[in-house]
Formats: sequence, structure tokens, C-alpha cells
Amino acid sequence: MAEKKWIDDLDRDPNLDTSSLDELIRSTKEELLHADRLMGKKASASDTPVSEAPDAPRAAEPEKKTFELHIPDVYADLTVDEEAEDGEEAPARRGRLRSGWRVLIYVACVLLASFVLAVFAWKCADDVCALTKPDRNVTITVAATDSVKTVTKTLRENELIEYPWLFRFYCWFSHAGDKIEPGTYTLNNRYDYHALVNGMISTSANRATAKITVPEGYDCDQIFDLLAQKGVCTKEALENAAANDKFDYSFLSGIEYGEKNRLEGYLFPDTYEFFVGDDPDKVLDKFLKNFSKKFDSEMLAAIDSLNTSLRAKMEAAGFSEQEIEDSMMNEYKIVTVASLIEKESASSSESTTISSVIYNRLCSKTYPLLEIDATVLYALGEHKEELTAADLMVDSPYNTRKYPGLPVGPIANPGISSLKAALYPEETKYYFYALDKTGKHHFSETYDEHQQFLNDMKNGTTDTETGNENAE
Repeated sequence: MAEKKWIDDLDRDPNLDTSSLDELIRSTKEELLHADRLMGKKASASDTPVSEAPDAPRAAEPEKKTFELHIPDVYADLTVDEEAEDGEEAPARRGRLRSGWRVLIYVACVLLASFVLAVFAWKCADDVCALTKPDRNVTITVAATDSVKTVTKTLRENELIEYPWLFRFYCWFSHAGDKIEPGTYTLNNRYDYHALVNGMISTSANRATAKITVPEGYDCDQIFDLLAQKGVCTKEALENAAANDKFDYSFLSGIEYGEKNRLEGYLFPDTYEFFVGDDPDKVLDKFLKNFSKKFDSEMLAAIDSLNTSLRAKMEAAGFSEQEIEDSMMNEYKIVTVASLIEKESASSSESTTISSVIYNRLCSKTYPLLEIDATVLYALGEHKEELTAADLMVDSPYNTRKYPGLPVGPIANPGISSLKAALYPEETKYYFYALDKTGKHHFSETYDEHQQFLNDMKNGTTDTETGNENAE
């Protein structure tokens, strides 16, 4: 190279100042080497500065590596295809859609998923809020043993809800399941979940009701049958509650538990409105509360006046003091007498006269038996048009044909007219009565008079159609 020859000639010139020349050559070579590095050229062995001894070993200068971009194989498919040298477009990868199609499919999937979610959300909202449901009333019954799951099943079967899982979730989330109570309810398809739950509460206005008129003189068994027929309660539930449940009324104190007719006489006849599928305790309590109002303090005070009158009659008839004390009336006995009057009276107009016959017999040594056939029927537990001799002698504390005095308890549930007749009997000397053709009773003071009336009836010479000694 020319620059190398020129440098060698300088080395052979004796007139030159070699020290300064060497320094110049060295600095020049360093500048050239630096320029070569900048230009990307490798320095050769001859480029070594002359100031260094030719024999001295020199460490090899490490070769500088140029930076090369390396992309892992796993990302190889993400690289952008380079254009061909001739300007032609690079061929698409085999088995892959173009990026435009991929974006289009992704957008379509997102839109489809959004549509499905929107439809599902609307269906759920419609079921919860009853947005488009028809106006239709449905009556359902919730039993005491029903759980949220069974109630939900009932609602679904009656098409009041569409999604049982959603209603159960609502009940769990809002604790609404704890509010639902047994009963029969009238619900509407337009009720949302909140209204459905509130409609299944015992105090709800949507609860189905039954208006029932209990006739005067019905016994407990007949009343329980009537309530069961109207769907208020089952007969078994009513009998069990009457026999065993405690009711906080003073007039029930002293009455033993265990008998299904324990409340006989106190289920006051009237017109009532009950919830369908109601609690038997609440149903019976409504009767008892009504009796408590009707049998007021004035009527309670009348018992003392009645006992004064009875005592005088019994003393005159020769009763002992103990017999008189045992025969004194109390509220329970008044109800018992009223039940007899209720069953025996053809109309309220003769109730006080029937009452007088009963009290006259209770205060008589001559006629110690009341001989009322209604008590025999109650003892038999069935209604008969005609009683046989065996029936009349049935062994029961209710049978006044066999046992003297009052029956062991009421035989029916008397109305207010019979209760007042038991407290305020008419003053008569009658001991017998019999029913005539007009539907009224004929009363007699003596046995002979009564028998004559019955004979005349039998021979067709009186207006009497039928009659039994004292009772009918």
C-alpha cells in the first residue's frame, strides 16, 4: 500500500529526527486505526504501532460481534411477511385465515354472545318483575311441612314463575323463605317475586277466605265437618287442637284435656270468615272469643239469682244441703242446660218454657230423670229417626234416660236465645211436653195429663203428631 511504503522510507532516512518522527508515525497510525474501526474494518498485524517492540507479544483484540435480532420460534407466526424482492406480495400461510377475516369472526362471536346474554337477562328480569305476564288468578295451598323447594315447585306447576332456580336464589338472598306461612292463597301472574312472597303470609289480603254460617245447635263434630268441607282446616287437626291445645279463657278451667268434644257448648254459632287452610288454634279461638263476648258479665251475675230460686225449690222438695250444693249452677252447667234447650226447642219462643221443664225436673224428687232423647242420640254418636229400647239404655254419662240430673256436659253449641233461656226460665209447673202437628210443643203438668195427650194423638183425636214422655 502507498501509505505503508512512504512510512518505510521515512524509517531509512538518517537525517531525520527519529524520535519526533516516530511519535508522528505512531499518532498517525492510531488515527488511521481509529478511522478503520469507525468504518468497520479490522486492524491487521502490520498496523501495530512502531513504538512497540516487534518481538513483544500482543494480546489479540477481541472481535466485536454485531447485534442480530433473534425471534423465538414460538412467535414465528406473528412476524410480518416481507415483500418479495420483485415487489410481489408474499404468499399467505397455509391453513390460516387472513387477519381481516379473523377480526370479523371475533366481532361476530362477541355480538352473538352479547345477544344471548341480553335475551337471558331479559327473560330473568321478566320472571322476577312479571313484566309481560298475563292477568290470571291462581289459588295455591302451602302446607305446614312445605319447604322453599316444594313451594317453588307449586308455583312453577301453576305457571306463576318460569325459573325455579331463580326464585329459590331470590328467597335465599332476601331471606324471603322465612316469611312464607302455611295457608291457601290467591295469587296473580302479574305478581313479581316480592309480591308472591308477601302474598303467602298469613296476614296477606291475598289469602283465600271462606265465609261459614254455623247453625245453632250444631255439635262439635258437625262444626268440624263443616269447616273441613270449606277447606278451613282438616277435621283431624281441629279435633286434635280441641282436645289438647290450651286456650286462655276462664270458662274452660276445670275441663279436662284429651277429648275431641272438650270445647262442646263454647263454639258459639254465628257467621264467620276464616282463611282457607288456617291454623286450627286460630279457628277455634275465634269461636271461643265470640262466646266470651256474648256471655257477658250481666249473664254471669244472673247465675246467682237463678241459684237462689233453685235452692228454694229444692229445699221445699226435701233435698239435703249437700244435694242442693251439688246442684247449684255454674257457667258450665248453664251452657249444658242451654244445649238441651237448643236441641229440644221447636222455636225460640218456647225456649223459656222448655227451660222451666228442665229446672222443674232438676228440683223434683218425683221426676229425677230428665228423659231427653237428644242426650241419648249424643251418647250414641249418630242421628236416628227412632230409638230402640237398647238405645235408650245406652251406658253413657250423657244418657238422661238412665242417669239423673244433667248430662256430664253440653250436647251441642247453643245460641244466645237458649243461653238466656237457661238463665231466665219461665215460672211453670210443667214436667212434660210433646210435639204436635203444628210444630209446637204441648206442655203438661202431670203424667196423667201427658199420657192422655199421647193417647189422643195416637187415636187421631188431637193435633199432636208425635211425642215422647217429657223429651219429645
